[in-house]
Amino acid sequence: MQKNYKNSYKVEEKELVSLSVYNVGFQKCTPGYRWGPGIRDHYLIHYIISGQGSYLAGGKSYDLTPGDSFLVYPNTEVSYTADMKNPWEYAWVGFTGSDAPIILRATDFSQNSPVIQRNIPGELIHREILQIYDARGNSLEHAVEMTGRLYTMLSLFMQNSSHKKTADSASSYVQKGIEFISANYSYNITVDDIADYVGLSRSHLFRSFENVLNVSPKEYLTSFRMKQACYLLEHSRLSITAIANSVGYDNSLYFSKVFHQIKHISPREYRKNLLKKESLTPLFLKPDDAGSAPPGESP
Repeated sequence: MQKNYKNSYKVEEKELVSLSVYNVGFQKCTPGYRWGPGIRDHYLIHYIISGQGSYLAGGKSYDLTPGDSFLVYPNTEVSYTADMKNPWEYAWVGFTGSDAPIILRATDFSQNSPVIQRNIPGELIHREILQIYDARGNSLEHAVEMTGRLYTMLSLFMQNSSHKKTADSASSYVQKGIEFISANYSYNITVDDIADYVGLSRSHLFRSFENVLNVSPKEYLTSFRMKQACYLLEHSRLSITAIANSVGYDNSLYFSKVFHQIKHISPREYRKNLLKKESLTPLFLKPDDAGSAPPGESP
């Protein structure tokens, strides 16, 4: 009989805005092992390799077996429990980013039905999750490889969607808006500029972003700029003024004010804390040691 095990990896820095792996791993659970009730701040897909268990979400309970997958939505209370007699073994990958809700809308997952039961070649899903795990690491190179493999895994759910859904008009508009922001965030662009590029009125653009991403275009633009600012604070020696200019702010004081509103800390203190953290990090810390979750903290 196979012994219980757990292998997991948590990414420390989510550097990519459009899609980033949050955590990844696989586990053979003990009988009755349970996570929750609780919420996550990111998306999380589990694929059942063997055994059985149940998933509770939105007041509904789902009995799952090998080949099934279930999705945890951000800020949604869930719990999942391994069977007492035949506990499940599963692989998981957690992720976040602006592309995530758009991609998931093109799959059979939904908040009303967050489970897909055996309509996808399971060995392909399992293989892709293992490849994400094999690519683990906290460098930008690792982040790009992990994200690339995540896109491949999610595409399997899209290709095998029973509805063969295509992106609706709102998703298309939002994707086009995100592309414009990605290419022009370092300039002093406004929501009106985004709306003009997409070809919508400001109010229509607002509704599209709210429906797809649950944030306004302005909130998304600000969040995108702050993400890029954090990256520059960590990976460059640019001054605060230079970083402000690099992410679309011609006034460094206003940039610092917005940064503090979002991150609850000034850009200068953010960089100082990073330097302190680096000075305390052991030089030869292995990726598994740096990111593995403690026992009992299964995603």
